[in-house]
Amino acid sequence: MMTRDNAKKGDMLATEVRRQFGAEAMTRFLRTLPTFRTETDTPDRFRQLLDRLESVESHGSAGARRR
Repeated sequence: MMTRDNAKKGDMLATEVRRQFGAEAMTRFLRTLPTFRTETDTPDRFRQLLDRLESVESHGSAGARRR
């Protein structure tokens, strides 16, 4: 069973992890890793889909609809 203190610590940890993953330094670091590097030879169709996804994510999910 989780006590209030443990739940509060868990919430604080989750908030801190989200903050750190959103930091510019983390973004720069992840771009150096091969797994997170974008390929330069991505086919145009996939590039367009990725651009659409990024656009929807940056404008929030409120306007996003399933097609």
